[in-house]
Amino acid sequence: MQSGNQAEHPLTPELFFEMLNGHQRTAALQAAIELDLFRAIGEGPGDAASLARQCSASERGIRVLCDFLTIKGLLVKEDGHYRHSPTSAAFLDPRSPACLAPTAQFLLNPKMMEVYDHLAEIVRNGHTSLPGDGNVEPDNPIWVQFAKTMVPMMAPVAGPLAVIALDGHNGPAHVLDIAAGHGLFGIAIAKQNPQARITGLDWAPVLEVALENARQAGVQDRYSTLPGSAFDVDFGGPYDTVLLTNFLHHFDHPTNVALLKKVRAALKPGGRAVTLEFVPNEDRVSPPMSAGFSMVMLTTTPAGDAYTFKELAAMYTEAGFTNITETPVPRSPETAVVGRA
Repeated sequence: MQSGNQAEHPLTPELFFEMLNGHQRTAALQAAIELDLFRAIGEGPGDAASLARQCSASERGIRVLCDFLTIKGLLVKEDGHYRHSPTSAAFLDPRSPACLAPTAQFLLNPKMMEVYDHLAEIVRNGHTSLPGDGNVEPDNPIWVQFAKTMVPMMAPVAGPLAVIALDGHNGPAHVLDIAAGHGLFGIAIAKQNPQARITGLDWAPVLEVALENARQAGVQDRYSTLPGSAFDVDFGGPYDTVLLTNFLHHFDHPTNVALLKKVRAALKPGGRAVTLEFVPNEDRVSPPMSAGFSMVMLTTTPAGDAYTFKELAAMYTEAGFTNITETPVPRSPETAVVGRA
């Protein structure tokens, strides 16, 4: 006898087919970005024939693609015309300041995608199928692409993180930004505190991107660089604050503890180490975006993971930090973890 819930919602294989065909969503979004479809949708008038002309594509192809994107919730269709949903208007129309389309270049990098063709092998072995150290191989060129393309995604987060990192301090401050990438996090601190000096640490080609962003932000006179590996270079210092944004998740517990000890040694007494991470709950399956990030680490690194706050706090404690706290970052799925030297 069926329960009431089963009778109202009979079991179907819909989830099976949704997962099996998940690649269609990725390909459809990638094609729409490549065709500049979202700009054309925003400009109107939005019928398939007009969109086909605007995108230099076939009318049949545009109709099918737009219908698919409508089914998945990215577009709205009315009387044969397509228009933006709130999501596509904000995050996919190139005219929007919050447009995330450039980030697709990094997230859909063939090197980042091809690993999923070998996922069963990766699961068996417990580490990436990429050669060497995977995406953390020294001087990996993907990080130049990351620095150039992830700005739209990280820019809204930089300001709120700077508030957390500064913690009300508005006097002279020296900040080390480890794995600076685009440099936005250190730059945001420099903008909020006119007496802050930033040292960005990353591979030399990546730091060229950070320097250009510092110039555009008008803080280049307070932005210096330290090229090389965070594990090898002398940090100098002492620093008031060290940023480790989206970095610890690439490595295992012992490696992170060793790095955090090096960070602590470079801090002034009472200085702060500020980590930005995807931090899942202790159940490791929620919230979805933070918990799901562990799959990215499994497929692209030898030993990285999405660490819970308890795991990150244990690393901090083992490295000698105290007063370890976590703060959700506004406008972001990530969390700032702070410890004092």
